[in-house]
This record gives sequence, structure tokens and C-alpha cells, in this order.
Amino acid sequence: MDYVGFWPRLGASLIDTVIVCLITFPLLTLVYGRSYWMSDKFIHGPADLAISWILPAVLCIWLWVATGQTPGKMAIGAVIVDASTGQRITVGKAVLRYLAYFLSMIGLFIGYLWVGLDPKKQGWHDHIAGTVVIKKATASPHR
Repeated sequence: MDYVGFWPRLGASLIDTVIVCLITFPLLTLVYGRSYWMSDKFIHGPADLAISWILPAVLCIWLWVATGQTPGKMAIGAVIVDASTGQRITVGKAVLRYLAYFLSMIGLFIGYLWVGLDPKKQGWHDHIAGTVVIKKATASPHR
């Protein structure tokens, strides 16, 4: 397998972040108005929870399971696969990987930076979920 390293994955994450912001920011402004952006509240209510936290999680997990890719991963030609089989990841692995993202943020994002040090280019979230990110051309067929 041809593993994808830190810098391309960082680029993919930035692409995904911009896309999520382009979707969520207008929705949050529509629901809460401009004052939303001036507030110091962490969560403003049920709509904020749904738009800022649940919607991005569901979309990300769905894309990982359906295609193995987010738009950012598509842009860099990468795919997320099961580390032991090379096949598409299950819903369970996708949920675990998403939740493990939060652990990867501990200590100034050390779990993400780990991608640059690991022989299989796995971050903590990849190790926890049993996934790897590989170049799409080397991926097993998803059928």
C-alpha cells in the first residue's frame, strides 16, 4: 500500500474545513443572525448543535463509508481503508475514527502530527480505528 503522508492530508483537511464552513456558516447566520458570531457561548441551542456538530459528523462518516473519501481526500487522490484488509471501512470503524479525532487533538494536535512520524502514516485516530490513508490508485476495489 502506498500511504499518504502528513502534508497532503493536511491539505485535504483544509479543503474539507473550508467546505464545512461554506455550508454551516450561512445556516448558523440564517438561524441565529449575525449576533451568533459575536457571542461567547459554546453552543447556542439545538440548531447550533445540529448544524455545527451533528451535520459535519454525519456527512463525514457517510462519505467515509460510502466512498472512503471526503472532498479533500478526493482532491489529493487518497482513500481511507481498513488497515488489515485494504477494503472500505465499516460504519463502526468510521464512527470510531471520527470520535478518535478528538483524542488526536490532545497536546497541540500531536495525534495528527503523528502521521509524519509513523511508518504507515497513521495518526492516533487511524491507529484507534484500524484505518490507513492510501493513494487511491493502490486501493482495493470497493464492491
